Amino acid sequence: MTRKTKTTRHNTAPRTDVYEEVTNQIIAMLEEGTRPWSPRWASGLASLPRRHEGTAYRGINILLLWTAAMTRGYANPYWMTYRQAAELGGQVRKGEKGNLVVHAGTFTPKDGETGEPVTDSEGEEATRKFLKRYVVFNVEQIDGLDMSKYPAPAVEMKNRDERDRELDEAFARWPVPYAEGGPSAFYDPAADRIQMPAFADFESGNAFYATLAHEAVHSTGSAKRLARETLRDYGKAREIRAEEELIAEIGAAMLCAQLGMEPTEREDHAAYVASWLTALRNDKRAIFRAASAAQAASELILSRIDAPVQTIAA
Repeated sequence: MTRKTKTTRHNTAPRTDVYEEVTNQIIAMLEEGTRPWSPRWASGLASLPRRHEGTAYRGINILLLWTAAMTRGYANPYWMTYRQAAELGGQVRKGEKGNLVVHAGTFTPKDGETGEPVTDSEGEEATRKFLKRYVVFNVEQIDGLDMSKYPAPAVEMKNRDERDRELDEAFARWPVPYAEGGPSAFYDPAADRIQMPAFADFESGNAFYATLAHEAVHSTGSAKRLARETLRDYGKAREIRAEEELIAEIGAAMLCAQLGMEPTEREDHAAYVASWLTALRNDKRAIFRAASAAQAASELILSRIDAPVQTIAA
């Protein structure tokens, strides 16, 4: 017997796969030669994007809003929904296109007959994860706001040809020691130490500290810290190395944004772009995992180094 399906007179659009939508945005940027985790100071973008009340976005939303800002030329880090703009006395200009952000959460399904929470085989409530999409607008897309409450960051191009005492002291507080000398930068998990080329070998002081941030993110994956599988299995496969390098790049960008540094793209990572694209095409959740791991790594480092975090003064 053929099962009859219930039809309605209204056509409904297929449900949007948020994971796929986000992943496709990141893939498009990479294919165009732009890494969403490499905002530039010159455009005022190298700071974390913020909600209307000033709190910073986290995880994948940082990449989504950096992508939107780089693509559309926004220099202001503040974003809000259409409704929030209206409640604050603003009006999104006609024709402006919104920008995707997501909210992750959990819920407990209810039994359709009893209304009781569904439980698993062990009698525990069976929670489910969900991801919901939202559309936000940059304050540069909105008229009528009190812009004194949403200041764009001052673009301060620091001369980092010299050592930065505050950054040197901050990274010295990270429990993984580093030494300078030799041709390459790397983290040695067995010795739990970082090796850096000499400061003078970098094209700029900023490049030195951004590279040090990258290696510090690798070191967060140690078994004694975050116990990240991609670091543990780094030498087993190119795909695993590429995922760990993606976490380190994104984590370093998040860290740099809060330390007042411009993220620096590593030349040796150009070879990983093809692997990143393959991974994202094969797994629509891969970029979410990488962004989440990068967020955890950058937060751990900041909690230990007691560094002067960049703030935006109102």
